[in-house]
Amino acid sequence: MDSKDPDAAIVSLLTQHQPAIHLYIESLLPGDRAAEDVAQEANSIIWEKRSEFELGTNFKAWAFSIARFQVRKYRFKQAKESRFVFCEELEEVIAEEMADTLEGISDHHLALRECLRKLKPADRDLIYHRYFKKTPLSDYGEKIGRSVGGLKVTLHRVRNRLQTCIEKRLAWQKGLGA
Repeated sequence: MDSKDPDAAIVSLLTQHQPAIHLYIESLLPGDRAAEDVAQEANSIIWEKRSEFELGTNFKAWAFSIARFQVRKYRFKQAKESRFVFCEELEEVIAEEMADTLEGISDHHLALRECLRKLKPADRDLIYHRYFKKTPLSDYGEKIGRSVGGLKVTLHRVRNRLQTCIEKRLAWQKGLGA
């Protein structure tokens, strides 16, 4: 990272860890539509406090602590409005567990995104319809004029390619970090 431009370094770190920060907040506010607002507020606070972050230390841990504080602030506000909230001890346990669980998820998420970009458009569409839109293969096959059996074979091959691609990217990233 460019030590001459700390703001650029913070932007890079924030961008890199954005998926993990969002997942962390969503895990602490399961099913709560306000999770996105809390994440935006956390991003704002991270940016405001950027001068307090020491480059070279664990950015994700620092960002997670800010995110957790924003979740607590949100929950406190919800408690005043007499909505259900977790007790602080349970929140601590969940926060620690999720921080550990999400350690590798952002790297995996970024690798998946990059590998999806490398797919042929038809294969990417198949993945999109099957897993993101959750379209039954029969409906999608009818739409594009392919049999369910053929789509299953293609889907199996595409998933194998994605898995191989992700594993290679993660191994490559580990090699860089070592």
